[in-house]
Amino acid sequence: MKKLVVLTGAGMSVESGLKTFRDAGGLWENYPVEDVATHEGLLRDPVLVNNFYNMMRHKSEGCMPNQGHKLLAEMENDYEVQIITQNVDNLHERAGSSNVIHLHGELMKVCSSENPYDERYIRELTTDNMDVQPGEKAGDGSLLRPFIVFFGESVPMIEPAARQASSADIFVVIGTSLNVYPAAGLLAYVPKKSPIYLIDPNPGDIHTTAHVTIIKKGASEGVAELINMLKNS
Repeated sequence: MKKLVVLTGAGMSVESGLKTFRDAGGLWENYPVEDVATHEGLLRDPVLVNNFYNMMRHKSEGCMPNQGHKLLAEMENDYEVQIITQNVDNLHERAGSSNVIHLHGELMKVCSSENPYDERYIRELTTDNMDVQPGEKAGDGSLLRPFIVFFGESVPMIEPAARQASSADIFVVIGTSLNVYPAAGLLAYVPKKSPIYLIDPNPGDIHTTAHVTIIKKGASEGVAELINMLKNS
């Protein structure tokens, strides 16, 4: 069974009605990213930050996986599928994908503000209890914070993502620019013999030495076309 590694960005979830904080313009749902997606913002006003993510969890749970998410999950019948996503929503999991690496964290998890990656203090929230209360603390006594990679913080999951990319028989990029890291960086790990596909209605200029097949469509239509192309290849 061939290994299909898929990198997804904001364009994957836009059909479901979600934006991500990596969108252009410095705003996430009309909030300045420096207020809600930086460590400095958390220190300055932790109540604002946690209230923002409470709101985002409710918004995310009201959205449904789109056909693109569902088709990627169904591809597990024919391929070993590894999803690498820049998105913080759980739409891939809700669609049925088994193997998902979240580069920028997970909206439905909270953690210690002192040691965000200490697994003892990472907690998954439930749909009936999604809100962090003002002053609520993690198990180590520090304030709870969203399990989100803020701007300026390291991306610890990039190393496992690179390992997955290096073993890809087919590499697919959906809804994210090949001019911006980590997408551009992961391309360097894809084996030379492995085909690369880019699904994006507005792909822009592609600055890479690798040969990339472009599918100028949104996520749902693009994944459907990819499936047909792979069947006929």
